[in-house]
Amino acid sequence: MDSRINGDFVQLDHKTCQYICDAVGERLQQSMRPETELSPRLQELMDELRRHDDELH
Repeated sequence: MDSRINGDFVQLDHKTCQYICDAVGERLQQSMRPETELSPRLQELMDELRRHDDELH
């Protein structure tokens, strides 16, 4: 891992940062799952957002 210590900060390489962001995102998704169903309109918007996100990746 290509990390450098700069004063009180540690700079991480892009790959390590991506792994950390992915792990945090997964934990947030697990802890913030809705307990109730979304309204039909909100579900449509979520589906549209997912389709858009899939097109970008």
